[in-house]
This record gives sequence, structure tokens and C-alpha cells, in this order.
Amino acid sequence: MIIMKRITLVLLFIPVLFSCETLFFEKDMESRNPKENFEYLWKECNEKYAYMSYKQINWNEVHDEYAAKIYDGMSDDSLFSVLGNMLNKLRDGHVNLKSKFNVSHYNIQKLGPENFNFRLIEDHYLPDDYYVSGPFIHDFISNNKVGYIRLSSFPGTISNDNLDFVLARYANTQGIILDLRENGGGATSDVFDLIGHFVTAKTHLYDSRLKSGSGFNDFKETEAGYAEPRGKSRYLKKIMLLTDRGTFSAGSFTTLAMKELPNVTVLGDTTGGGLGLPNGGQLPNGWIYRFSITQTLDLAGNNYESGVPPDIRVILNNEDRNRGVDTVIERALAEIYK
Repeated sequence: MIIMKRITLVLLFIPVLFSCETLFFEKDMESRNPKENFEYLWKECNEKYAYMSYKQINWNEVHDEYAAKIYDGMSDDSLFSVLGNMLNKLRDGHVNLKSKFNVSHYNIQKLGPENFNFRLIEDHYLPDDYYVSGPFIHDFISNNKVGYIRLSSFPGTISNDNLDFVLARYANTQGIILDLRENGGGATSDVFDLIGHFVTAKTHLYDSRLKSGSGFNDFKETEAGYAEPRGKSRYLKKIMLLTDRGTFSAGSFTTLAMKELPNVTVLGDTTGGGLGLPNGGQLPNGWIYRFSITQTLDLAGNNYESGVPPDIRVILNNEDRNRGVDTVIERALAEIYK
């Protein structure tokens, strides 16, 4: 027997965007009826998804389009396809449906051109014996005048020891390049550990608000989010933050927050977005769903859920790549040397 569970989120401290949450479960009746499962999921999104108005989605039209595809006796595979395609209308990488046989997803990376090739960097920028400090790949580039730091994800293992060593190593450089291209996100605690090494005092960097009612624009009061100094090493010289459409979730949030720092320039392509806290529950047939229930805003009140734009847009040029040049890194170097 399937026990349906509705998951209710209680945020203990909303400014810490993804990390502090408690889940409570409410038992309900099970049902494998395709129409009941469709209507349940549509209604949950209609009342709780945080970006319906922002994305100007006509969810009633979506209902009519996909309700016409539902019929009695349809297979689980067919039902999953319909529900997954309906969720993809939200254009959000934090929106998923999970069953025992499949997981639906919206591919953010395909929204923009490929803008990263690590083999290019290994072959033409980094020495063979480059450093690996926890999740960071790093070394000197450009005649030892610049530090290159690659962070491919936020795995939950960033520590002050990692960052104190990395940033102390480049203390005498003219600037650093922090490469977040193709960073798909991860643990938010890592974000605050990272940014804490680029501030000297408690610093207001973003605001957040939680969906609180069934109306598209029903939110709780906006709450301020801060970063505070962490560890011993502090880097306050020029920082070039490299991004692309694959910079998603915690990577995108890092970009939004660091844009508020005066020594940071964002180069590359618009991020993949994913600034909402995902949460969800269980359909009557037992499948698990999730979608974004919060919004994150910059200090000017801008909502960049669909992607944080760079300060300087630079796309990896194929001709450059063929001759061993990373167009984005070269522009970052030029900005450091200005």
C-alpha cells in the first residue's frame, strides 16, 4: 500500500537560503487514478510555485493542454511523461518528478552555447602538477601574476583550511580568477564559507522571501541575507568570477551575492538561475515531486531566477579554442591588468 505524504516546509532561518529546513508529513489516501494525480500536481504547483507570475506562465492554459492527454487506463510510463512535460513548462532546473523508473528534469545547460572546456585549461593554462585542495583546483597562471581557482560544485566539503591555504598562496597576485562555469550547485553552507573569505565585516548581499499563500504573488515579508568573515585569509584584490548557463543553483546564488562586492567582476554568460529553494511532496500514487517555493532578490530588488547576467558577456570562441586559447580567461586577464 502506498501512503501519500504531503511535505510541509518550515524554514527555521530563511536568509540561509537552502540549508535550514524541517519536513513534516501528513498522511492521506492513496490513488493510482491518472486524472487525480494530474489534478493534484497541477494544483500544488498553481498554489505553491514561487515564480509563476515572474515567468508569466498561464498555468490554466497549461492545465487544459495536458489534461487533454490524460485518460483512464494509461500506463505509468505515459502518465509520467505527461506530468514531467507539464512540469518542464515551468522552465526550472529545481523542478522534478521522481518515480521508481524515471526522473524528469529541465536541462538548463542547453539554454546557451558551450562556454567551458577544462581540457583546454589543463593543456594551455595550468601546469601539469596543479594543486588540488579539497574541491578546489588551482595554480598560478599568466607568469605567476594571477591565481586561477576552479570550483566545479559545492560538495559540502569546503573548509576554512582549504580556503586559507588557497587564498594565502595568491596573496601577492594582481587578481584571481574564480571559475564557476558548469558548476551545478550543491551545499549552501559551502557558499557562505567561500564568500566569507572575501568580506571583512558582516555584509548584506541578498534578500529572500517565502511563498505563503495560494495567490501567485502571496509571499512573506522579505528577509535580508548576510555573509560574515570566515577563516584567516582574506582576498580583497580583483576577483574575476567566470559563469555560464551551467552555473546553476548554489553556483548561481554565489554569483548573485558576489556581484554586490566592489572588487568582483562577473564574466562569461548568464547563469542558469535556480535561485529558489526547492521543496515538495508525494503524489497520491507515490511519486515524489519538487519545485521552487522561495525567491531570492539582489539588493536592488531584481529577480534573476532565470539567470544572473554577467557584467561582461564573453563566449568561448571556437577559433580561439582551436588554437589553445580560452576567450573568457583571456578577457578576465585583460580586466585584471587594467
